Amino acid sequence: MYVRLSIVVYPNWFGWAGFLSMALFRFPLWLSSGLRFWKLMGTGKNGTFDKNPDWKRWAVLEVYDTPTTTPTFITWWWKMFKTTNTVYQLEPIEGHGLWDGKQVFGDLPKQSDYEGKIAVLTRATIKLSGLKRFWAHVDAIASQMATAPGFITSVGIGEVPFIKQATFSIWESKELMRSFAYKLPLHKEVIKKTHQEKWYSEDMFTRFKVIED
Repeated sequence: MYVRLSIVVYPNWFGWAGFLSMALFRFPLWLSSGLRFWKLMGTGKNGTFDKNPDWKRWAVLEVYDTPTTTPTFITWWWKMFKTTNTVYQLEPIEGHGLWDGKQVFGDLPKQSDYEGKIAVLTRATIKLSGLKRFWAHVDAIASQMATAPGFITSVGIGEVPFIKQATFSIWESKELMRSFAYKLPLHKEVIKKTHQEKWYSEDMFTRFKVIED
């Protein structure tokens, strides 16, 4: 399985082209051979879940059975609008949960022996009853993640504002990532609350080897 996440930044005054692309890109992705799953998403401004969208930055997630390139129309569009792209080639190695009711990255083990540089995708569909509680904790978690040992970068991505949200982050090692996720008191407490108070109707947590960026 081959996973590609493209984070695309449009020049000033061309954010509208990114917004329009979310409709136009559906057609070449639907027609792309070997593409088993895809998502077109907006981004938040502060590197994680964020109520304020970044109108210049957009994301495309592609999951293929065999190596292939992003559809030609999409790459042509990006070149025409002189976008700045960061493209991550990823190999899913462990995780759990569903996205749109599917195991989009295959039947993964919950744990693996891999301990090197790692990318993490955490996404959730937030219940209406859990929205207030969820968003009340976002800013504090984001500020602590940005200064956590081993943290490299992150971006908040989402399909539906406020409700269907995800964070993609990269860490120097699994050990340092786990220290933030499970040892930091605030983050540990929030994880506990999501289960106790049932904030999500669906969630997914996946870790990847970063093959290329």
